[in-house]
Amino acid sequence: MPESSEPVLRQDFHRAGTIKARGHEVDGLLSGYWEWFRKDGTRLRSGWFEKGEQVGEWTTYDVAGQGYKVTVFKPRSG
Repeated sequence: MPESSEPVLRQDFHRAGTIKARGHEVDGLLSGYWEWFRKDGTRLRSGWFEKGEQVGEWTTYDVAGQGYKVTVFKPRSG
């Protein structure tokens, strides 16, 4: 069985140049902890990926940076 690749840092940017998203990919799939940001740099959402799929608790943040909503994603079976 082939071994999976090492995690590779990925950063996406808004047109204005500020960071839009930051996390890692493994074999081209989102993996581990990820964060998304608004154009002004404040955190918008954060959570975990497993083999490209959202899993666990995801937090959405208000403009002051306080978490106000938590969504729980369960891995799909199959």
